[in-house]
Amino acid sequence: QVQLVESGGGLVQPGGSLRLSCAASGGIFSLYAMGWYRQAPGKQRELVASITSGGRTNYTDSVKGRFTISRDNTKNTVYLQMNSLKPEDTADYYCNAKLILGPVAMDYWGKGTLVTVSS
Repeated sequence: QVQLVESGGGLVQPGGSLRLSCAASGGIFSLYAMGWYRQAPGKQRELVASITSGGRTNYTDSVKGRFTISRDNTKNTVYLQMNSLKPEDTADYYCNAKLILGPVAMDYWGKGTLVTVSS
């Protein structure tokens, strides 16, 4: 069982920056693919960025060039650096851990951290 705890959310002005962190415990962190998702009010949850166990990254088009996902396997933590924030980035941000071993798929979620971009 993997536990994920997000932190770093808050209120920021448009154009500002935030860094989200997700601390993992209870599993072999380096084996997991990690992702950040977000869900805005009235909208479906969407994948923002992901990073494989090998460090390969992927971003949704709306955040490319502004957000950076990274991981520190020595600290069991994944980060999301968010720059040039826009009001449309306002959402609850969730950390996700995935591991597929043959027929077994493991999928864990944190409880989320709120990011509000407003002047």
